[in-house]
Amino acid sequence: MSPNFTSTTQRVASAASSERLPWAGLLALAMAGFICILTETVPAGLLPQIGTGLGVSEALAGQLVTLYALGSLLAAIPLTTATRGWRRKPLLLMCMIGFLLFNSATALSTNYTLTLVARFLAGVSAGVLWGMTAGYARRMVPDALKGKAMAVAMVGTPLALALGVPAGAFLGVIAGWRSVFGIMSLLTVLLIAWVFWKMPDYPGQAAAKRLSLQKVLILPGIRPVLIAVLTWVLSHNILYTYIAPFLTQAGLARRIDLMLLIFGMTSVVGIWIIGLLVDRMPRLLVLISLAAFTSASFFLGIGSSQPIVVYVVIAVWGLTFGGAATLLQTAIAEAAGESTDVAQSMLVTTWNLAIGGGGLIGAILIETLGVRSFPWALFILLLLALLVVWRAEEHGFPSKKR
Repeated sequence: MSPNFTSTTQRVASAASSERLPWAGLLALAMAGFICILTETVPAGLLPQIGTGLGVSEALAGQLVTLYALGSLLAAIPLTTATRGWRRKPLLLMCMIGFLLFNSATALSTNYTLTLVARFLAGVSAGVLWGMTAGYARRMVPDALKGKAMAVAMVGTPLALALGVPAGAFLGVIAGWRSVFGIMSLLTVLLIAWVFWKMPDYPGQAAAKRLSLQKVLILPGIRPVLIAVLTWVLSHNILYTYIAPFLTQAGLARRIDLMLLIFGMTSVVGIWIIGLLVDRMPRLLVLISLAAFTSASFFLGIGSSQPIVVYVVIAVWGLTFGGAATLLQTAIAEAAGESTDVAQSMLVTTWNLAIGGGGLIGAILIETLGVRSFPWALFILLLLALLVVWRAEEHGFPSKKR
């Protein structure tokens, strides 16, 4: 056999291998995201039990969600910036050990203040994790597969919302809310072992290549993406946070669990579709998603009294929002280049601001205009997002990949 034939065979085999996704590593990141989202959201379905267990009101128990979000918000940018020179695998393991410690502390604590501290520190771990996940996933694959890799790494989020949160609420009623946090700790132990065994490691960013926070912010395309994140996620959270009162006025109070299930399952379908197509047409997918969500909000505004309209809108909402994280993280990663981790931390901070803003604006709308104003508020915000994306054809959401 000739040396040339052998060399050619090796190159073909190497190319074929490079076109395959590293499923073990990407699914480890997806599992990390699953645990992260579950840790954040599961208390919302267990507030009565948590309040009783800690001897506080449901309103005070709800601050377990607030402190987690605050930890993520405050930690994402400074800690991601401070750790961008660290090796990726040890940093990921530190985040997961953080979840293990602070979820275990939440499960065992009988003191409300101590529980709040544990929740805040769990949020800090989440802020660092979300800042590094996209860059980690993209480094595992060649350019042609970066979008697919991120879609796989992000799949834990809709799965946690669609399946994990309802399952956590169900288990909390049967076995107690502390058991839910205990199970999350057990899952984290298994994930830590998985990361040790299967996860590839990569060096941090060299000091000479690290741009300051201000220089990353003014990179072409960063600000349009962040504006799109703020408006898109803000519109989502106005409706998602107050979905119960909105469905109640629509005469669907007994269908809230079904509506959330529809949203969660269509979100999973949405991220699957985005994963298939994101490397070929990222800009078009963002425009289609926003245009469909904008249209759905309009029809919800004029037909919220019709159950069939609400069902269809919920499905379209989930389908278009399921892949939002992948699309937006892909856009900001392309714009940031080697400063992806810092740019992602900005996205995480903006995302958390939008979550908090959704709760605040939704409350103001309920008290002033009523829940029937929600679809029109969404319509205005989504039109703004659509305009920003449309105008960012050169940088941010380009028609051609860099």
